[in-house]
Amino acid sequence: MFGSLLIAAPMAGGTSTTALATAAASAGALGFLAAGYRSVQEVAEQIAATRAGLAGTSSFGVNVFVPGETGLDPAAAAALAAYRAVLEEEAQRCGASVGPIPQRLDDEWPEKIELLCQDPVPYVSFTFGLAPTGVVRRLQRAGSIVLASVTTTAEALAAQETGVDALVVQHPSAGGHSAAFLPAPGTSGQGFADAAELVRAVAASTTLPLVGAGGIGTPAQAKAALAAGARAVQLGTALVRTPESGARDLHKNALADPRYTETAVTRAFTGRPARALVNRFVREHSAHAPEAYPQVHFLTAGIRAAAAAAGDAGSLNLWAGTEWRHARADPARDVLAGFLKEL
Repeated sequence: MFGSLLIAAPMAGGTSTTALATAAASAGALGFLAAGYRSVQEVAEQIAATRAGLAGTSSFGVNVFVPGETGLDPAAAAALAAYRAVLEEEAQRCGASVGPIPQRLDDEWPEKIELLCQDPVPYVSFTFGLAPTGVVRRLQRAGSIVLASVTTTAEALAAQETGVDALVVQHPSAGGHSAAFLPAPGTSGQGFADAAELVRAVAASTTLPLVGAGGIGTPAQAKAALAAGARAVQLGTALVRTPESGARDLHKNALADPRYTETAVTRAFTGRPARALVNRFVREHSAHAPEAYPQVHFLTAGIRAAAAAAGDAGSLNLWAGTEWRHARADPARDVLAGFLKEL
């Protein structure tokens, strides 16, 4: 179904690039573009550039964020206002500004779905929720294989009901945002030691093909996920330091910096749980950051940009999975080929 045992994860915010997707294909893996935070025009341009780079010889996919409920109840709105005040002080510290929050918070969802139906790509995956059955069927009729990202058995069963073709099963050790979309308890695979254990549990409840993801930093961990029932495994943090990655140099360098000794899940940067290297911003703001996505993402955007420009890694979102120490600065093709040789 995937044409490879290995998938280069879609990483939004600029990390996933056309160069990374084409490098993945050249290594014999499946590459993905990340539509999140990009305009529909930018997504269309990336699709065209990837096709040109592959010269029609390999497949690739596009990942789309599913918009959630963006309205805030009075308590959540008050928490967001309080956090804004905290961030105003943070912004003054680095010479940046807070906000603004745009009126439209759906990440151009309708336009992106229309683009992918009119100009289909081989694979489409969804994160942060489930695409409606009608959308899934439209994409399938257009010729795309459709995947949903899940973090628990309950989410897997809910995704199966929408008619998707396969599931990306994400363990909480993954770097960046959690794909969880069902409320607590058990929204993020807690209780499972690694991706292999979570894949095994989900495989027992569904016959859909599975992709193991989260905390896969070595070929041995990839093999374990495959042995547990995954058809393929997905690498994210392992590719962040590669030259083809669009991650900021500050982020890439931090992954190799011995001063960082742990990761933590935080809402401080975006209002949604995401795993990052523990730096000053994570330590100081995680406790009071509200659950308000994507509002917080927009509030902190200027701070993050200023931190990057100033070389201040302490104020930047340094997304990293628990196996970040295995990330290498080698070309993406070499990293992926090394995994595939072992698999």
